[in-house]
Amino acid sequence: MCGRFTLRTPAADLIEIFEVARSFELTPRHNIAPTQQVAALREVQGARELVQLRWGLLPAWSDAAGGPPMINARSETAADKPAFRNAFRSRRCLIPADGFYEWRKAGGDAKQPFLITLRDERPFAFAGLWERCRGPDDKTVESCTILTTDANERLSELHDRMPVILPADHYGPWLDPRVEDVAALQSLLTAYPGSEMTFRPVSRRVNNARNDDPGCIAPPETQNTLL
Repeated sequence: MCGRFTLRTPAADLIEIFEVARSFELTPRHNIAPTQQVAALREVQGARELVQLRWGLLPAWSDAAGGPPMINARSETAADKPAFRNAFRSRRCLIPADGFYEWRKAGGDAKQPFLITLRDERPFAFAGLWERCRGPDDKTVESCTILTTDANERLSELHDRMPVILPADHYGPWLDPRVEDVAALQSLLTAYPGSEMTFRPVSRRVNNARNDDPGCIAPPETQNTLL
């Protein structure tokens, strides 16, 4: 699964990497949490745009003010689930990141957070879905979810699921709203190679979603006691 992630990469670099035509300013994020606004890429009229979406998909027929946030969707079943199937066919997105967190038991009730990155720490993209619904005061709310799959052999040490990370050559077909072949789309949603990923323990400061600073990715021995 994926419940927290980071995006510290400057917007200018993301624009170049993902070939974005439209963008906005980004603040470095070290602890992105559910229900917050996240950067996402989608294709509109043949051009890629970087937009802000609420993390936690709200189906078109839902009440934006209620219901638990659906921050993850299983890639194996999303195309058939009522909450996700329409978005799977025509409202797919990429969610840029450069790291994500997972927790492992460390004795008793304590859990040790780990930061997971690519080995070269370059930015990458989660496969996502986005949707629109009507919110309070008749305003449109745009939201998203991150697709997950079985963990690769490396990350299975931490959890049995992991977010789907798409390689660059899959960006085009995933974003193209004209591609509606469910089997072809699902074939893109595989576990990223474990040999290209790494993880390390970090400060428990990340446990509190109100903390969003470089201290969240600091080694455990330098962690701030303010959680």
